[in-house]
Amino acid sequence: MLDRRLPVPRTPRDSRVDWGDRVGIACTQRGNYVCARRLERNAILFGMTYFPEREHCVESDGARLWSVVSGSGIPLVLFNGGPGCDDYLGPVAQLIEDVCEVVRFEPRGCGRSVWDGNYGLDTLLRDAEALRESYGFERWIVAGHSAGVNAALAYAIRYPERTLGVVGIAGGKIVDDRQWSETYHARLQSLGEDRGRQTYHADPDVNRQGNASWRDYCRRPDLLRDLGQLGAPCCFINAAEDIRPNWPTQQLAQLIPGAQYLEIRGAAHYIWLSHAAELDEALHDAVFHIQHPPAR
Repeated sequence: MLDRRLPVPRTPRDSRVDWGDRVGIACTQRGNYVCARRLERNAILFGMTYFPEREHCVESDGARLWSVVSGSGIPLVLFNGGPGCDDYLGPVAQLIEDVCEVVRFEPRGCGRSVWDGNYGLDTLLRDAEALRESYGFERWIVAGHSAGVNAALAYAIRYPERTLGVVGIAGGKIVDDRQWSETYHARLQSLGEDRGRQTYHADPDVNRQGNASWRDYCRRPDLLRDLGQLGAPCCFINAAEDIRPNWPTQQLAQLIPGAQYLEIRGAAHYIWLSHAAELDEALHDAVFHIQHPPAR
């Protein structure tokens, strides 16, 4: 059995950015600071390892991007869903902080990052690469939730030499299928969706530009070839009760060499809200698989 407390080889920290001493997501706010200190105290009481969050702003082509890092281990970046979501994947980061140094960031037009009207996929990928360079990681795992899985895959195709592996959570599709969209919207109308009271602060144009540029990307003549030749290990963790049909991700898992696909029974799109333990196990298995890929 894998001991998840074992140290993972890391890039020397002296080659990275100069961290601030902030604790929590926004310690300038008294309430969040108290919550962060309470988390630290509870971790000590229950013998757990507490990983403070460290904020860092990154410059990309003159644009200022907000990010935060936590945890210790193999570098991993989380792409938000949407397109058009600010930071909401903190609960996911907490599940793997014992084996990963997790970077979360808000894309342009979202939350605390610049709102400059440049919200296409190409810009997002260049910004993610600027993020990696700023943090000083030679390579990292690219992971995402929902539409963020698409961005992670596109990053892996564009920057294969910088990608250790891909982890998808409740997402991943390379089709612009009308029936998929109709099914999703019909289920959303009839069943609704629990987002854990999450609200998002973003420029509405992020979603429009992001979706339009992704549809253009899906029409690339060489996309299927690139996915079929993708060398990075890929793991897809989907939710069996997601109102979004899972068949596009199942197709991806069949197309990409050696890719793994898993559905968590009873879970909906925001898997961590109801099945955190199962997602925790699946994420750790994915990281282990990426670090120790089977021979092809």
